[in-house]
Amino acid sequence: MRASSKKRRILALVLALVLALAATACGGQQPSDPAPEQTPENQTAPEQTSAVDPDAEIVLAGYRNLAPGEKDGYYCSKILYVWEPLITQDDTAAPQPCLAESWEMSEDGTQWTFALRQGVKFHDGTDFNADAVIANFDRMGMEVKSSSFYPLDINTHYPNLEKYEKLDDYTIQLTFSQPAPTQLYNMVNFGSAIYSPGCFDENGDFNGICAGTGPFRITENVLDEYVLLERFDDYWGEPAKAKTIRVKVIPDEETRFAALKSGEILGVIDLRAIPAALAVELEGSDGFAVTTTKSTMIYFLTLNGTEFPFNDVRMRQAVSLALQRKVITDSLYYGFGTPTTNILNYSTPFYKEFPVEEDLAKAKELAQEVLGDERVTVTYLYQGDAAAQKAESELIASWLGEIGIDCDLQPMEYANMKELMKAADYGISRMQQGLSNSEPATIFRRFMLTDGDQNQNYSLGYQSDEVDALMEQAAAALDMDERTACYDRIQEISTQEFPVIPLYNDQTLMAYSTKLTGYEAKLYGIELPLVGWAQ
Repeated sequence: MRASSKKRRILALVLALVLALAATACGGQQPSDPAPEQTPENQTAPEQTSAVDPDAEIVLAGYRNLAPGEKDGYYCSKILYVWEPLITQDDTAAPQPCLAESWEMSEDGTQWTFALRQGVKFHDGTDFNADAVIANFDRMGMEVKSSSFYPLDINTHYPNLEKYEKLDDYTIQLTFSQPAPTQLYNMVNFGSAIYSPGCFDENGDFNGICAGTGPFRITENVLDEYVLLERFDDYWGEPAKAKTIRVKVIPDEETRFAALKSGEILGVIDLRAIPAALAVELEGSDGFAVTTTKSTMIYFLTLNGTEFPFNDVRMRQAVSLALQRKVITDSLYYGFGTPTTNILNYSTPFYKEFPVEEDLAKAKELAQEVLGDERVTVTYLYQGDAAAQKAESELIASWLGEIGIDCDLQPMEYANMKELMKAADYGISRMQQGLSNSEPATIFRRFMLTDGDQNQNYSLGYQSDEVDALMEQAAAALDMDERTACYDRIQEISTQEFPVIPLYNDQTLMAYSTKLTGYEAKLYGIELPLVGWAQ
């Protein structure tokens, strides 16, 4: 069965390709097939079945380690609900209380005062209070700590922070050198993760399994195999439905899909949880459902802007104009994606929508202005473990061939890709970026400022005096309308100068067995504490 279905998927992808080339605590679920109506003719005596054990272990899986451990700045992803932030977000990415119950901004916008939740304990029994928060700020201030998720960087999440202090046992105050009216957006989720101070050694690194305040605690973590979660009975809020959840690491998407179909796992979580082609295959299947909603992830092409020809804005514009994004999202991702040319993901409240301009004739004109009558060959890097990216890269290479760019397609591991990009030893690369918080300046700073980390790490070579000035103006603006206007203009510039070439905004797409309940896609994963056994 598995072999034949795999062949069908491959044939479907090939056909799509051919048709496309010819043409150029802090989501909607798909229902399973209904049971047949009971009539006097088909009624049978009820079977004697044992009741569902609500405390039985639930096994899920993702493609990567969701708890990379002591060497990771966050130890584990927020998706596991082990640690909690001061500020979380609602389904529109607007800030919401979590470990901070309330807050107040000073009239000049330079001070934020936070009232902390009382009666909260960490998994190690330590009380959550202002001292614990200060200890976490001290740790953030030591150095930037790398992570599989987002860098733990106090300057990213707290730009222009001058001072943080304890006012009393359950009140802290942050003081900034400039007005910070959007600071709450900076602090959402990964921006204000809080751990027990006992978790850290003298260097601010984890000294064992992390202890947070979340509804789950980690009882076992075997790298590259699984992480075991257990309901935290002293949780301050609504307790988790499941007593224990095991999250396995299954990198290969076909193996992960087979495990779901066979019942080895009951659901998939995290980014790249399930490819769109396999999710579609589950539609209409007895015993399975799919859940989807907006994602914080955007997919794009990076171009080596430090060298010819992509150091010329006209060539970057030509590349964008030559792409047929709707063909990509519809043919390869079954509509689970929204074409865009905006560098900012659509999940933040500050997102501004722009028309997606695609014009092959105009692309050819711009490319000829740069290349003349010559052609150029560039190395095109993509992730070899993502099956759909191969077909995607072949489509994109065919379109770029029309404007004089010949692509040498190179599948490789993600880590190797990033090394080549940092060394400027590439031409084009397929990448992705999520939002660590809801503040647009975080993305603009990383990709569009001259010294931005992704600008440097990806060898984008992007520089704009106007963007630099707008970022300074926004940082100094107390008035939200003025700050938003700056953000709108920066987004507009990104659609004209293309520090990267956006392809599409992703959707959170997950599949699960209908033996579970509460499995609903959110902006960042699923709300794991709501997942439990269906009765």
